[in-house]
Amino acid sequence: MRSLAFAIFSTLSCAASAQDISVLGEVHDNPAHHAAQAERVAAIAPAALVFEMLTPEQAARVTPDLRDDPEALARALDWDNSGWPDFAMYYPIFAAAPAARVYGAGVGRDEARAAMEGGFDGPMGGEAARFGLDQPLPEHQQEAREALQMEAHCNAIPEEMLPGMVRIQRLRDAMLARTALLAHEESGGPVVVITGNGHARRDWGMPALLALAAPELDLHVVGQTENEMPLVGGFDEVLSAPPAQRDDPCAAFR
Repeated sequence: MRSLAFAIFSTLSCAASAQDISVLGEVHDNPAHHAAQAERVAAIAPAALVFEMLTPEQAARVTPDLRDDPEALARALDWDNSGWPDFAMYYPIFAAAPAARVYGAGVGRDEARAAMEGGFDGPMGGEAARFGLDQPLPEHQQEAREALQMEAHCNAIPEEMLPGMVRIQRLRDAMLARTALLAHEESGGPVVVITGNGHARRDWGMPALLALAAPELDLHVVGQTENEMPLVGGFDEVLSAPPAQRDDPCAAFR
Protein backbone atom coordinates (compact mmCIF):
# COMPACT_ATOMS: atom_id res chain seq x y z
CA MET A 1 0.00 0.00 0.00
CA ARG A 2 2.84 2.38 0.72
CA SER A 3 4.29 1.90 -2.75
CA LEU A 4 0.92 2.75 -4.31
CA ALA A 5 0.64 5.92 -2.24
CA PHE A 6 4.12 7.02 -3.19
CA ALA A 7 3.49 6.25 -6.86
CA ILE A 8 0.37 8.42 -6.82
CA PHE A 9 2.27 11.15 -5.00
CA SER A 10 5.06 11.15 -7.58
CA THR A 11 2.66 11.15 -10.53
CA LEU A 12 0.72 14.14 -9.26
CA SER A 13 3.60 16.17 -7.84
CA CYS A 14 4.20 18.19 -10.99
CA ALA A 15 0.56 19.23 -11.22
CA ALA A 16 0.57 20.52 -7.66
CA SER A 17 3.81 22.46 -8.13
CA ALA A 18 1.97 25.13 -10.15
CA GLN A 19 -0.14 26.16 -7.17
CA ASP A 20 0.51 29.34 -5.20
CA ILE A 21 0.07 27.48 -1.92
CA SER A 22 0.16 23.72 -1.34
CA VAL A 23 -1.13 22.38 1.96
CA LEU A 24 0.27 18.97 2.92
CA GLY A 25 -1.67 17.27 5.70
CA GLU A 26 -0.43 14.47 7.91
CA VAL A 27 -1.08 12.17 10.81
CA HIS A 28 1.63 13.59 13.03
CA ASP A 29 3.29 10.35 14.14
CA ASN A 30 3.26 8.54 10.79
CA PRO A 31 6.77 8.43 9.27
CA ALA A 32 5.43 7.53 5.82
CA HIS A 33 3.36 10.70 5.76
CA HIS A 34 6.42 12.82 6.47
CA ALA A 35 8.43 11.00 3.81
CA ALA A 36 5.65 11.74 1.32
CA GLN A 37 5.64 15.40 2.35
CA ALA A 38 9.39 15.61 1.82
CA GLU A 39 9.00 14.07 -1.64
CA ARG A 40 6.35 16.61 -2.60
CA VAL A 41 8.37 19.51 -1.19
CA ALA A 42 11.37 18.45 -3.27
CA ALA A 43 9.18 18.36 -6.40
CA ILE A 44 7.65 21.78 -5.74
CA ALA A 45 10.89 23.49 -4.65
CA PRO A 46 8.95 26.11 -2.68
CA ALA A 47 10.22 29.56 -1.89
CA ALA A 48 8.77 29.22 1.61
CA LEU A 49 7.79 26.51 4.08
CA VAL A 50 5.16 27.11 6.78
CA PHE A 51 5.10 24.74 9.75
CA GLU A 52 2.26 24.29 12.23
CA MET A 53 4.90 22.79 14.53
CA LEU A 54 6.96 25.99 14.87
CA THR A 55 6.14 29.29 16.52
CA PRO A 56 7.34 32.41 14.69
CA GLU A 57 10.10 32.73 17.31
CA GLN A 58 11.32 29.20 16.62
CA ALA A 59 11.21 29.69 12.86
CA ALA A 60 13.45 32.74 13.21
CA ARG A 61 16.15 30.45 14.61
CA VAL A 62 16.40 28.44 11.39
CA THR A 63 19.57 29.87 9.87
CA PRO A 64 21.42 28.65 6.76
CA ASP A 65 24.30 27.23 8.78
CA LEU A 66 21.88 24.91 10.62
CA ARG A 67 20.05 23.50 7.62
CA ASP A 68 22.65 20.78 6.96
CA ASP A 69 22.90 19.67 10.59
CA PRO A 70 19.74 17.97 11.88
CA GLU A 71 21.00 17.66 15.44
CA ALA A 72 21.99 21.32 15.67
CA LEU A 73 18.72 22.39 14.09
CA ALA A 74 16.71 20.29 16.55
CA ARG A 75 18.62 21.87 19.45
CA ALA A 76 18.06 25.38 18.13
CA LEU A 77 14.34 24.67 17.88
CA ASP A 78 14.26 22.99 21.31
CA TRP A 79 12.36 20.25 19.50
CA ASP A 80 12.75 17.65 22.25
CA ASN A 81 10.61 19.83 24.52
CA SER A 82 8.05 20.74 21.87
CA GLY A 83 5.74 17.75 22.26
CA TRP A 84 5.94 16.88 18.55
CA PRO A 85 7.11 13.46 17.27
CA ASP A 86 10.77 12.67 16.62
CA PHE A 87 12.54 15.40 14.64
CA ALA A 88 14.05 12.70 12.43
CA MET A 89 10.64 12.46 10.76
CA TYR A 90 10.42 16.20 10.08
CA TYR A 91 14.02 17.01 9.16
CA PRO A 92 13.76 15.59 5.59
CA ILE A 93 11.09 18.21 4.88
CA PHE A 94 13.54 20.98 5.80
CA ALA A 95 16.27 19.28 3.78
CA ALA A 96 14.03 18.91 0.71
CA ALA A 97 13.92 22.71 0.27
CA PRO A 98 17.26 23.96 1.63
CA ALA A 99 16.82 27.48 0.26
CA ALA A 100 13.20 27.97 1.30
CA ARG A 101 12.36 30.58 3.90
CA VAL A 102 10.90 28.95 7.02
CA TYR A 103 7.83 30.35 8.76
CA GLY A 104 6.19 29.28 11.99
CA ALA A 105 2.42 29.40 12.49
CA GLY A 106 2.32 27.79 15.93
CA VAL A 107 0.06 29.25 18.61
CA GLY A 108 1.68 30.08 21.94
CA ARG A 109 0.14 29.47 25.36
CA ASP A 110 -0.88 33.08 25.93
CA GLU A 111 -2.51 33.23 22.50
CA ALA A 112 -4.33 29.96 23.11
CA ARG A 113 -5.57 31.20 26.47
CA ALA A 114 -6.86 34.40 24.89
CA ALA A 115 -8.73 32.40 22.25
CA MET A 116 -10.19 30.03 24.83
CA GLU A 117 -11.56 33.03 26.69
CA GLY A 118 -13.08 34.41 23.49
CA GLY A 119 -10.42 36.87 22.31
CA PHE A 120 -9.13 36.60 18.74
CA ASP A 121 -8.07 40.15 17.87
CA GLY A 122 -5.00 40.16 20.13
CA PRO A 123 -3.45 36.93 18.82
CA MET A 124 -4.42 37.83 15.23
CA GLY A 125 -3.00 41.34 15.39
CA GLY A 126 -6.37 42.91 14.64
CA GLU A 127 -6.99 40.70 11.58
CA ALA A 128 -9.56 38.36 13.10
CA ALA A 129 -12.37 39.57 10.83
CA ARG A 130 -10.27 39.01 7.70
CA PHE A 131 -10.28 35.30 8.50
CA GLY A 132 -13.88 35.08 9.66
CA LEU A 133 -13.14 34.86 13.37
CA ASP A 134 -15.55 37.69 14.11
CA GLN A 135 -18.46 35.39 13.21
CA PRO A 136 -19.77 32.40 15.18
CA LEU A 137 -19.62 29.01 13.54
CA PRO A 138 -22.79 27.50 12.09
CA GLU A 139 -24.46 25.41 14.77
CA HIS A 140 -23.93 22.10 12.97
CA GLN A 141 -20.22 22.85 12.52
CA GLN A 142 -19.81 23.91 16.14
CA GLU A 143 -21.40 20.65 17.29
CA ALA A 144 -19.26 18.58 14.92
CA ARG A 145 -16.08 20.29 16.04
CA GLU A 146 -16.92 19.84 19.70
CA ALA A 147 -17.56 16.15 19.09
CA LEU A 148 -14.17 15.80 17.38
CA GLN A 149 -12.45 17.53 20.29
CA MET A 150 -14.12 15.19 22.76
CA GLU A 151 -13.09 12.16 20.72
CA ALA A 152 -9.52 13.45 20.35
CA HIS A 153 -9.32 13.74 24.14
CA CYS A 154 -10.60 10.20 24.76
CA ASN A 155 -14.05 11.41 25.90
CA ALA A 156 -12.33 12.37 29.14
CA ILE A 157 -12.69 16.15 29.35
CA PRO A 158 -15.53 18.23 30.80
CA GLU A 159 -18.06 19.28 28.18
CA GLU A 160 -17.86 22.90 29.28
CA MET A 161 -14.27 23.02 27.97
CA LEU A 162 -15.26 22.12 24.42
CA PRO A 163 -16.31 25.57 23.12
CA GLY A 164 -12.98 27.03 24.25
CA MET A 165 -11.04 24.21 22.63
CA VAL A 166 -12.88 24.80 19.36
CA ARG A 167 -11.95 28.49 19.57
CA ILE A 168 -8.29 27.49 19.92
CA GLN A 169 -8.57 25.28 16.83
CA ARG A 170 -10.13 28.16 14.92
CA LEU A 171 -7.21 30.35 15.97
CA ARG A 172 -4.73 27.72 14.80
CA ASP A 173 -6.47 27.56 11.42
CA ALA A 174 -6.38 31.34 11.11
CA MET A 175 -2.72 31.56 12.16
CA LEU A 176 -1.82 29.02 9.47
CA ALA A 177 -3.78 30.96 6.84
CA ARG A 178 -2.32 34.32 7.85
CA THR A 179 1.23 32.96 7.93
CA ALA A 180 0.82 31.27 4.53
CA LEU A 181 -0.33 34.59 3.07
CA LEU A 182 2.60 36.41 4.65
CA ALA A 183 4.99 33.79 3.29
CA HIS A 184 3.51 34.17 -0.19
CA GLU A 185 3.68 37.95 -0.07
CA GLU A 186 7.28 38.01 1.14
CA SER A 187 8.68 35.15 -0.96
CA GLY A 188 6.55 35.34 -4.08
CA GLY A 189 5.68 31.66 -3.74
CA PRO A 190 5.15 28.87 -4.18
CA VAL A 191 4.49 28.13 -0.52
CA VAL A 192 4.09 24.74 1.16
CA VAL A 193 2.23 24.41 4.46
CA ILE A 194 2.96 21.43 6.73
CA THR A 195 0.11 20.71 9.13
CA GLY A 196 -2.19 18.06 10.51
CA ASN A 197 -5.13 16.77 8.52
CA GLY A 198 -7.59 18.52 10.79
CA HIS A 199 -6.21 21.95 9.94
CA ALA A 200 -5.80 21.03 6.26
CA ARG A 201 -9.48 20.30 5.59
CA ARG A 202 -10.94 22.42 2.83
CA ASP A 203 -14.44 22.57 4.30
CA TRP A 204 -13.62 24.43 7.53
CA GLY A 205 -9.86 24.36 8.15
CA MET A 206 -7.03 26.63 7.13
CA PRO A 207 -7.80 26.41 3.37
CA ALA A 208 -11.34 27.73 3.95
CA LEU A 209 -9.99 30.75 5.82
CA LEU A 210 -7.30 31.30 3.21
CA ALA A 211 -9.94 31.26 0.46
CA LEU A 212 -11.96 33.81 2.42
CA ALA A 213 -9.00 36.17 2.85
CA ALA A 214 -7.35 35.72 -0.56
CA PRO A 215 -9.67 34.00 -3.06
CA GLU A 216 -7.39 34.93 -5.95
CA LEU A 217 -4.67 32.49 -4.87
CA ASP A 218 -4.44 28.96 -6.28
CA LEU A 219 -4.54 26.35 -3.54
CA HIS A 220 -3.92 22.62 -3.59
CA VAL A 221 -4.70 20.52 -0.51
CA VAL A 222 -3.42 17.03 0.25
CA GLY A 223 -4.69 14.87 3.10
CA GLN A 224 -3.07 11.64 4.26
CA THR A 225 -4.82 8.70 5.81
CA GLU A 226 -3.91 5.19 6.94
CA ASN A 227 -5.03 1.85 5.48
CA GLU A 228 -7.35 3.57 3.00
CA MET A 229 -9.61 4.86 5.77
CA PRO A 230 -11.96 7.64 4.55
CA LEU A 231 -10.77 11.17 5.26
CA VAL A 232 -13.51 13.74 5.68
CA GLY A 233 -12.89 17.36 4.78
CA GLY A 234 -12.91 17.91 1.03
CA PHE A 235 -9.26 17.39 0.10
CA ASP A 236 -7.96 17.70 -3.46
CA GLU A 237 -5.94 14.52 -2.93
CA VAL A 238 -6.10 11.83 -0.29
CA LEU A 239 -3.11 9.51 0.02
CA SER A 240 -2.84 6.40 2.13
CA ALA A 241 0.02 4.66 3.91
CA PRO A 242 0.27 1.85 6.46
CA PRO A 243 -0.58 2.91 10.01
CA ALA A 244 2.18 3.96 12.36
CA GLN A 245 2.96 1.72 15.29
CA ARG A 246 1.52 3.42 18.34
CA ASP A 247 0.17 2.64 21.78
CA ASP A 248 -3.48 3.22 22.53
CA PRO A 249 -3.56 6.91 23.61
CA CYS A 250 -6.75 6.34 25.59
CA ALA A 251 -5.56 3.29 27.53
CA ALA A 252 -4.82 5.39 30.62
CA PHE A 253 -8.45 6.51 30.81
CA ARG A 254 -9.89 2.99 30.93
